[in-house]
Parts: sequence; structure tokens; C-alpha cells
Amino acid sequence: MLVVGLTGGIATGKSSVSNLLKSKNIPVVDADVIARQVVEPGTPALKKIVATFGSEILQSDGALDRKKLGSVIFNDEAKRRQLNAIVHPAVRRALVWGVVWQWLRGSKYCILDVPLLIEGPMWKLVGTVVVVYCSPEVQLERLMKRDGSSREDASSRLNSQISIDDKVHYADRVIDNSGTPEELEAHVNSLVQSLNRDVGWTWTLSWVFPPLGLLSAVSTLAWRALTRPKPLKRT
Repeated sequence: MLVVGLTGGIATGKSSVSNLLKSKNIPVVDADVIARQVVEPGTPALKKIVATFGSEILQSDGALDRKKLGSVIFNDEAKRRQLNAIVHPAVRRALVWGVVWQWLRGSKYCILDVPLLIEGPMWKLVGTVVVVYCSPEVQLERLMKRDGSSREDASSRLNSQISIDDKVHYADRVIDNSGTPEELEAHVNSLVQSLNRDVGWTWTLSWVFPPLGLLSAVSTLAWRALTRPKPLKRT
């Protein structure tokens, strides 16, 4: 099974691409959805968060109060690291299980929708990296319109993150979302066709004969280790 990492930048339209793929019955393992699930009431991660930050970060129904937690870690790098050390491993485990489940179902490929795919190490662990792109100026205009923010505030937010132009260097495929929704859907259709060609008939053999799939995965990881781009730098 081919694992495809889908990522992009803020306001480039990654969620739109993910939703289009889901509408075409393409299996998508969504990191944002999983990040909410792993901190639901009764989960080990939420219990650890409460033990670390106190019960005041809970709502009256026992659910996590994200706004209160955000105020606790705001401008406190040490507490932010504590939170990440709890949540990130839980999310990674759930992502892995999501991929395994799709393999058990016999899926030809699945999409890992991960906003920070490039910033973290996960891009090295997928067979294909897809980056949703739009020009920085279009990205800025969309962010201003979406959040109702000023050009200065939107620019500051974009400048605090890895630039979309840098992320493109890591891409095996780029979806240009600078145009209309109709053009975007055409690009997504083209992506699906390309993935079907990439997988071909080998996915059946890999599923029936797991060692072949394992060998393919190891080869992919080794190739990425040898050819990975230089580390990203923040602008």
C-alpha cells in the first residue's frame, strides 16, 4: 500500500484538497481529527494533560477546554513542550494505526493529511509527498480574507512559519491551488490518476505477500534518507 503524505501552508487549501479526496472515497487519515480524538474524555492523553496542567483546563462536562489550555501555554515554551510531549506521541500512534487499518482493508493507498508533515520527521516515512501550493501573495490575500486580519498581522503569521516555497522542495507532487475551485478539482483528479498509475498491480501482491510490502517500505525510507533536501529554515 502506498502511503501519501498531504501537506501545505496556512490558507493554501490543503483542507479543500483533503475534502475532495474524501468525496472520491479515497481513504484519508486526518491528523487534525486524530489530534482532537486523542484528548477526548477518558483518554490517557487527557488524563496526562490534567495531571500536568490541573483540572481547571477542563470544561464542566469533562472535555478539554482548548481556550483555557491555550492561555496556559501561551508564550510559555516550557509548558508548550510539555503539552507536545503528551499529545504528539499519541497522535503519531493513532496515525500509524490508521494506516495499518487501511492496509488491512486492502486499500491501494491512503492519504496522511498532516499540516506539519515537513516540519516534523514524518515526510521521511511516506512513499509520496504532496504539497498544496499557491503563490505567497495569494496565500496572504486568502489569509486576510479568511480571518479578517490586516495585511501586517497576516504577514507576521505567515513569516512565523515555514514558507510554502520551501515546502515545495520536499514535494514529489505539487497541487497548484492558485486558481478556481474547478481547476483545483481537476488537479485533484489528476493526482488520483497518477497515484493509481504509481500503484498499478503491485499493491495486490504486496498485500497478499507482506514481506514484499515491507521490503518496498524499507527501500522507500532508505531512498528518502539518501536524497532528503537540506533542513528547512524559518524565514
